[in-house]
Order: sequence, then C-alpha cells, then structure tokens
Amino acid sequence: MDSTEYKLRERIKELTCMYEVTSIIVNSDFEKLEMSLESIAYCLKKAFQYPKDTYVHIACPDHLVSVGTYCDDTVFLRAPIKIFNEENGFISVNYPSNTYRSSDFLEEESKLLTNVCLEVGNLLERKQIKEKEARIRKQMEHSDRLTILGEITAGIAHELNTPLTNIIGFTELLDEEIKKGPVHNDLNKIKENALFCREIVKKLMFFACEIPQQIQETALFPVLENVLNLLGPTFKEKEVSFDLLCPDKSIGIKADEIQLTQVLFNVIMNALYYAPKRSTITVTVQSTHKDVEICIGDQGKGISPKISDKIFEPFFTTKPVGDGSGLGLSVVHGIMNSHKGSISFKKNKPTGTIFKLAFPK
Repeated sequence: MDSTEYKLRERIKELTCMYEVTSIIVNSDFEKLEMSLESIAYCLKKAFQYPKDTYVHIACPDHLVSVGTYCDDTVFLRAPIKIFNEENGFISVNYPSNTYRSSDFLEEESKLLTNVCLEVGNLLERKQIKEKEARIRKQMEHSDRLTILGEITAGIAHELNTPLTNIIGFTELLDEEIKKGPVHNDLNKIKENALFCREIVKKLMFFACEIPQQIQETALFPVLENVLNLLGPTFKEKEVSFDLLCPDKSIGIKADEIQLTQVLFNVIMNALYYAPKRSTITVTVQSTHKDVEICIGDQGKGISPKISDKIFEPFFTTKPVGDGSGLGLSVVHGIMNSHKGSISFKKNKPTGTIFKLAFPK
C-alpha cells in the first residue's frame, strides 16, 4: 500500500479530480448549479482510495447533493465551504465505520477536499455577485422608467387640470340657474365625474411629486381616527369591522398631514376592497427603536406571488375596469419614499395581506 507506484497513482487521481472540478466550475450554468455540484461530487468519489464505498455529501445555500450509498454510522472527512470568508456549507466524504477507520483517509485527500471546497466557494461567490448585479440593474431600469413616467405624468396632470377646473366651474354656474328637472340631474353627473377625474389628476400629481410637501410634527392617532371615521359608511356597507390598536396615542411622526391621510386612506380602502363580509381589518401602531410602524391587515385572498413584484407599479391593478386606476399603491409608494420611509407587505394568517408602513423617527 505504501509503494511509490500506489502513491503516484493516488496523486494522479487527485490531480485529475482538481482538473475536472475546475473544468466543471468554469463551464457552470448558474441556472443549473445542482448539476454542477453533482458532477463535482462524482469527481470526488472517484478520487478517493475506495470509490465503491465512498459517500460524498455537499451542503450549501439552496442545495443539498449526495452521491454514493448512505450509511447511518460512518467515518468521514469534512471541510467547510466559505462564501466571502464566512462558513456557509460543507463537503463531507464518508466511509462505512464497520469497514474503515478515520486513519484510512490520506493526508493528500484532506488537502484535495479543502481545495475543492475553496473552488465551490468561489463558484457560489460568483453566483451571488451575478445575482446582485442583476438586481441592481433591474432597480436602475425601474428607477429610470419611473423618472420618465413621472415627467410624462406631471405634464399630463397639468394639461388636464385646467380644462377640468373649467368644466367644474361652468357646471356649478349652470347648476345655480337650473335647480330642477332632468337637466339638473345631468349637470350633477357631469360635476361628479369631473370631480372624480380631478381626484385622478391629484393622484398623478402626487405620483409625480408635483404637490409641495409641508413636513411637520404630526400626531398619528387623530389622523388614523379621522381616516377610519371617513370610511365608516364604507365599512358599514361592506359589512366589515375594524380594530385600531394604538397603545401609545401620543406617538407622532414628521410628515405632511395631507399626504399621510392620503397614504392611510388608500391602503385601508385597498384592504376594504378585498376584505370578505363579516371580516375585520386590523390597524396596529407600534414604535420600534428607529421607526414608527403602521400595520394594516385584511383577511382577503392575499397577493399571488406571481404579481408581488408589480404591486407598486403605476397603472397596475387587479381590480375590474372602472374600479381602480392602478395609481393608489404607486402613489403611496412615492409618498413613503419622499418621507424617507418604506412600504412592504407580507401574508396574513390564516388568510389575507398585511401592509406595513414604516416612518423614521
């Protein structure tokens, strides 16, 4: 066993293994990483002294790969997989303990395993870097699109605002002269629709940040109470109740009160739209060491993972035509960003969605 020929043969197996592992890693497809890891495991299995009895196990983020016959009781060599100098997995090579001992592993095999772990760690680092670059590129593209859309939206809002103001003004003048009859009802419809259009224009202007902010210390509880009182008839009509949980009613945040009202109104209205009858919408306020958080939870069907990345996109809506403009949550997102805050959502239990509004202290 200790002959020069035997040692040379084992050394050739180890060098061949490293060559094959390097080739696999160079040609790896990040979309099919498990196949590459499986191939690396096969290379290691062949490189050890007793390949028929060798069991190789690779454990790393998102992947578990095993090659060979598993035994409950084994002797093994193990080396860590490090990603950006942090241990984030391992590779182990195992022999059945009823046949082999730890001393059956060669020193060269231990070095080989360590080198393979280094190569796998480098592969996983490259994968993470590529994924991060893709995320940053996507965010930049999204930001560019929003900037262009904001400029276009601001122009449209200004163009629409003047004729809408004229329509509403002249309708009100005519309304004063004609108090009765079908014409009066028609004028009311014109005015109602024009006011509805003006609200959409306001949302467009909020989205485009065309309405100047007046940031000041604002008591949160009265604003929440006011919004819930305004929506009282809608809650009654939809047969939905609400539960306002605010342990500290003195909590205040620095915000534009009008825009804060807009944010709360939009998110709660959205929850109301999807809330089933006889359910409860929960509004919870809590203060952490750095944020004031408002959580609004409904008991609806929840948000499908397929559309979760589109929720805050302008003009995207799951509501039927005529029920929503697709601007509500994008406006909320824009206002939260302008307040240096954030909006996020998660699943409610057992069903529904919780939207979290976080305002910095």
